[in-house]
Amino acid sequence: MHIILVEDDPQLGAAIQRALERLAYTVSWLRNGREALIALRDETADLVLLDLGLPGMDGLDVLVETRRAHVSTPMIVMTARDGLQARVHGLDAGADDYLIKPFHLDELCARIRSLSRRAQGLAVNRIEIGALALDLGTSQVTFRGELVELTRREFALLQILMERAGKLVRRESLVNSLYGLDNVVGDNALEVLVHTLRKKLSYDTVRTVRGFGYMIPREVE
Repeated sequence: MHIILVEDDPQLGAAIQRALERLAYTVSWLRNGREALIALRDETADLVLLDLGLPGMDGLDVLVETRRAHVSTPMIVMTARDGLQARVHGLDAGADDYLIKPFHLDELCARIRSLSRRAQGLAVNRIEIGALALDLGTSQVTFRGELVELTRREFALLQILMERAGKLVRRESLVNSLYGLDNVVGDNALEVLVHTLRKKLSYDTVRTVRGFGYMIPREVE
């Protein structure tokens, strides 16, 4: 999952980025409201964490303009503005969730998982497809009853494909989700990642739709 973090506080931003990257998320950290508006209009993110007190352009204005441009990316507002009216304004402007500062990083991660589940139509943190299971809460993967050790990006790739089991996921979408805005990757980086994931599972687990992308079948044996 590619998360755009919009936060101008250097200590908080760095702490959030480290915590999320440890959980296999790809994080692009922006510090300016106008930069954020440009990035969000491109719709490359799977989820946005948006501070309201931003330089360049207030976060609430970023939210309003983004929704006005018909961008439907799920957004969690993070702010010290804890009054009822501020929360109402944020939610009415198009926020999907509202988190008051200071908050615990565990709560933020739980909110992200919850919003991600809602976006994918999932009710629980665990995704099971036949012999393959992925737990979003513990970041553990089991295949045929055995625990499988995955790197952060292998886990992220598997999560994306399992959430869309039976459906083609285009190569461009996978690159955006796995590498974010700031990363320059080689032409075959995704193919290498798929290859290493197949070696840890089985070749048939991740299927290639040549010229388009990849998919995981609805049943994995």
